[in-house]
Amino acid sequence: MARRCGRATSRFTPCPGEMETLSGWLCCSLLLVAAAQAGLYTASDQIVILSPADVEAVLWNSSAATVVEFYASWCGHCIAFSPVFKGLARDIKEWKPAVELAAINCAAEENRKVCTSYGIRGYPTLKFFNAYTKAGGAGRDFRDFPRDIRGLRHKIIDQLENHAEPWPPACPPLEPTSQAEIDSFFETNNVRHLALIFEEARSYVGRELTLDLLQFENIAVRRVLNTEEALVSKLGVTTFPSCYLYYPGGNFTRLKVKAEARAFYSYALQRLPGVVRSGKPAPVSPDVLNNNTEEVWRPFNRSRVYMADLESTLHYSLRVEVAAHTVIRGEALISLRNYIAALAKYFPGRPVVMNLLKSVNSWLQNQTGSEISYEAFEGVLDNAAQSPDAALPEGQRWVGCQGSRPHLRRYPCGVWTLFHVLTVQAKNAGGSDPQEVLSAMRSYVHVFFGCRLCAEHFENMARESLTEVSTLSSAVLWLWSRHNQVNNRLAGDLSEDPNFPKIQWPSPEMCPACHTAKTNGDHLWNKEKVLAFLLSHFAANSIVKDYLEDEGQILAKQKEKHAVRQERKAREASDLMTPPASPPAVDEKQEEEEEEGEELQEEEEEGGEGAVAPDEMVGKTTEPGPWAKPEVEAGRRRRQAHRKPSIVGMRMRDFREDIVDLDSFVNQYYKAKAMQLAASSRVRPRTLQRKEEQESGPVFGLGAELDGGGRDGGPAACGCRHTAGRCAAGEVAAKARTDRRVLQRGGEPQGTLDVCAEHRILQSGHQPVCDPLCPVLFVSSHHVPVLQKPLQATTGENIPALHQRVL
Repeated sequence: MARRCGRATSRFTPCPGEMETLSGWLCCSLLLVAAAQAGLYTASDQIVILSPADVEAVLWNSSAATVVEFYASWCGHCIAFSPVFKGLARDIKEWKPAVELAAINCAAEENRKVCTSYGIRGYPTLKFFNAYTKAGGAGRDFRDFPRDIRGLRHKIIDQLENHAEPWPPACPPLEPTSQAEIDSFFETNNVRHLALIFEEARSYVGRELTLDLLQFENIAVRRVLNTEEALVSKLGVTTFPSCYLYYPGGNFTRLKVKAEARAFYSYALQRLPGVVRSGKPAPVSPDVLNNNTEEVWRPFNRSRVYMADLESTLHYSLRVEVAAHTVIRGEALISLRNYIAALAKYFPGRPVVMNLLKSVNSWLQNQTGSEISYEAFEGVLDNAAQSPDAALPEGQRWVGCQGSRPHLRRYPCGVWTLFHVLTVQAKNAGGSDPQEVLSAMRSYVHVFFGCRLCAEHFENMARESLTEVSTLSSAVLWLWSRHNQVNNRLAGDLSEDPNFPKIQWPSPEMCPACHTAKTNGDHLWNKEKVLAFLLSHFAANSIVKDYLEDEGQILAKQKEKHAVRQERKAREASDLMTPPASPPAVDEKQEEEEEEGEELQEEEEEGGEGAVAPDEMVGKTTEPGPWAKPEVEAGRRRRQAHRKPSIVGMRMRDFREDIVDLDSFVNQYYKAKAMQLAASSRVRPRTLQRKEEQESGPVFGLGAELDGGGRDGGPAACGCRHTAGRCAAGEVAAKARTDRRVLQRGGEPQGTLDVCAEHRILQSGHQPVCDPLCPVLFVSSHHVPVLQKPLQATTGENIPALHQRVL
């Protein structure tokens, strides 16, 4: 029996492999201590990782019994024992919630006080904590515990049976049953099947099966000793162990299995009609699957491999998962090259698919840059070069990988199937590198596989044991054993399809010769038979070609896709080459005549109030403001009725109200616009001169005319005599509606600002403001803080001088 590593404070037993000298021993110890902080287990090992924060919650007052390993990650004996403890966790996974496995790394600084408090003096140490252990309980040591899975399994059962206090509800009865209990069993239990395991007293098969079926409904397991003569005689039992199914009314039948052993019993019982895992939906009948309106169900043989699944996997892999990388560089580019190379070399596809894969592989190998875009890769994948008879079908047609529900199986099943096929084809083709396919798979999963947790688990498995693969046969078996390891971990998971439960594959029905039993009754794989089965099952000539899309249709769809793509590119190129439409040229003479006409019209209008409402520019009559004189307003309306609208058919713009920071609005908008227009606006001298001659009041300050119109919030002329419908540059308003902006400074409202859509006559509060886009600026004491300049507008100051000061 293996020795234990002692603590530094006790007499130390060297690590495995005796050291010739003390210096050699120290060298080994230093190498092991370097990994002290890295634990030997992860949550994916079905082992609870303990820490000071949760150790009491897990071990005390728990409904499950717990077996805890106290270990040091630097201890060689602990390292050697870790595969056994992991194997035990996989073996008794179905025993939850009656039994849990946990571990704590005493080499970690934060865990040392916990290990000391439980009296740990050597590693590894196993302790058993009964269900509902009271606070402060230290558990029971496993003295001289066995180092094999079977021995540990029996040790745990012994500890469960020694539970002195009331039997925990989570644990099923393990004691032998009697005929009296069997006769009345269905009166108090609502199950479909009662499995009776007839065995000798020293056998553990009955108790192991009772715990194995703990998570399943509609079945119960009871142990019957060979000394229960009445029941043995009633059922005619002659072989021990053996399993009989007992039903109401005294009916019974013997369960037929290949070997009278725990593994064969467990597999057969879990697949009895109506037996389902607790918390999982019942399997869907074939009739329901056939009536599924979401997608047509394709009947298939579960013992065969379908090419439709392989092609669907290629489509999803290359057009969905790889497409997530818009630019492929570095490790991703290397992974993609290796993956495509393996497919082109070993994928047993149809000629049209193989031609496409070889074309993609050739293109990838010829790329000399450090990166490629997925867009370029997609073009090659879609055969943009139009190589003859080369295409990869688009879409997914799952057959053997169908799930009873749309979110179950499918692509993950297809990936495993594809990887098995590639390893077998490499073996049958006599490849030179036994790890060629496995390495390509490993890198693809690491970089591209969408389920990142799954990719992490696969990488951990590869890191642990991929170096053991030295032949093409061992590569096939390595992938098979890791697939079963994943199945064991995911059995009972939410991702498990109730119609296709995770099992240790191949099943006894598919390959009876692959299964055998040890002399002690434990299951044993016949790996020679397993290899022969895999090489035959995944051979190219064994793949079923049903449900495939016709090659002619695939090529026709590809040709149509190319035509659509070329048409789109041609349209985009045409749009880029076509110059933007320019506004029609206006004759200079015509422009002068129109401007003179506008000036004459302006002179006529100035005979009235001196301000034209913006609504008049689109022929709309507004209600007169309180500042308008009745006779003047009447005359204005008469003139409006006989004048021709300047703009016809223009749509009114909706009123908007924005919140604008006052300082930001002035600094970023007004000043920039003023500087821009000051450099670019052209104003005919005669127009400006005519307007200056017409000024009769003070240019700056609040004159009587302005005060009369502005205080009530209505339209009015600005101080530079501009009408509300026209700016100094001669621009005519196209839309008369205004946008209202709420001015703020420091988050506090400062009033409103009405902005006319085109001619930009502004009104802040009750004071109209001429837009800085106009070359003449109106400034008053009210607007000085708005412009953020300490300007003092004085009567008589000429316009250009003040304009220059503002700029």
